[in-house]
Amino acid sequence: MRDPVALTQQLIRCPSVTPEEAGALQLALETLSDAGFECVRVDRNETPNLFARWGKSGPVFGYNGHTDVVPAGDLDGWADDPFGAAIRDGRIWGRGAVDMKSSVAAFLTAACTFVESSPPDGSIIITLTGDEEAVAADGTVAILDWMQANGEQMDVCMVGEPSSREIPGDSITIGRRGSLSLRVRIEGRQGHSAYPELYINPVHAMADFAHRIASRTLDAGTDDFPPSSLALTSIDTGNVASNVVPAACHAALNIRFNVLHQSTTLVEWLHDEIETVKKNHGVRGSLEVVSVAECFLTRPGAFTDLIAETVTAFTGRPPNLSTGGGTSDARFIHSHCPVLELGLVGRTLHQVNENVPIRDILALTELYRSCLESFFG
Repeated sequence: MRDPVALTQQLIRCPSVTPEEAGALQLALETLSDAGFECVRVDRNETPNLFARWGKSGPVFGYNGHTDVVPAGDLDGWADDPFGAAIRDGRIWGRGAVDMKSSVAAFLTAACTFVESSPPDGSIIITLTGDEEAVAADGTVAILDWMQANGEQMDVCMVGEPSSREIPGDSITIGRRGSLSLRVRIEGRQGHSAYPELYINPVHAMADFAHRIASRTLDAGTDDFPPSSLALTSIDTGNVASNVVPAACHAALNIRFNVLHQSTTLVEWLHDEIETVKKNHGVRGSLEVVSVAECFLTRPGAFTDLIAETVTAFTGRPPNLSTGGGTSDARFIHSHCPVLELGLVGRTLHQVNENVPIRDILALTELYRSCLESFFG
């Protein structure tokens, strides 16, 4: 008998803090191979990835997940070993319990039992990466590159990120805002604060820049997304002397943007603002893009309707179609095929004492099995 709870425990006991594989993908490979999946490691730049396929024909149902986790954090705050997968109070405790080793275990169990008990007329592709929690440069992107080079194509894909609010399936993520993180540097001329004719103050210039960008309303939102938002997260000079004007000032900011924007146009706007500040204050300035995740939206259609109807039949109520949350690897898959996210309740993800109710793992396994049955008819 395949047991998603036991598999969740085994995965948690692999301390796969990104970018370490720590045996997690190997465990998934062995589990899938045992059920007849053809598995290929698609590692790139020492980043561990796994591609697995059952079946030779279409239609093709895809699942994407990750086995890497964020660091455990304050070990003194954990009631149990964060990589011990203890069972207590009807829950499994450990790093990755919610994000997202339980989902991986649930789908692997559902897929393996499905192809063993009622082989479908079609194929299942499972892609797992060890590079989702970090820069995500050589994870799902590398798998999709390999798939394109080898003629592999999914018709639809489900990502197992935590999407639910109260019970598994009550909310499905069909899109996410983009994220753009940047660093700004403005250089002036250092000097004594008593002699304004001898210095050029980069702090004043940065304050002007900060006001210009923070006071702008980016948009009013759309039917699918809330308004885009900009947050200045740091302004710093490293200066501890109140009578010295520093030579330079640094800032960091993050923009969460909807489908009304692209990262390139936002960067162009910020460059224009810096040029204006440079001209007005006589300073030098530069902008560095730290990370970019583009916005995506899978508009309601055949795939979303199928999964929503399956969830409704399973839970007794229609799911909410959401575009909330941060970023996920679904943004890469969006250009490959229709994609959505369906997973656990994310209440404790990334927290100390991360945990998942055992009943939710079992429910999600059955829900995934129902989705496969609905897709293959």
